[in-house]
Amino acid sequence: MLKTSMSISLMAALAAFVFAGPAQAQSSAANLSGTYRCQPQPNPCRWQGQTPTISQSGTKLELKINTDELAEGKLTSNITVSAGPPYNAEGLVRPDHSIEWSNGTKWIKQ
Repeated sequence: MLKTSMSISLMAALAAFVFAGPAQAQSSAANLSGTYRCQPQPNPCRWQGQTPTISQSGTKLELKINTDELAEGKLTSNITVSAGPPYNAEGLVRPDHSIEWSNGTKWIKQ
């Protein structure tokens, strides 16, 4: 009886641990709002002399690339973003909140 009781306790503890993990990971979404500096890596930055900015509301992003161009974007996971026209790129969010874009550039948060 004691063995069965310990087995049930162990299974309950493991289940609590497994289900708590994803909930904790989802709450750590990056705050990407801010001003960035574009760094060529290896492709040149398309908008030289500009400092792109990102405004964030939940998972929705607005990328202000320069004074005339805005792109809508989305935080697609805790570490990935997607930007629509005219930027048209997927991005990987690094722990320092810099973004490595699929177009070969990197935005470093200021």
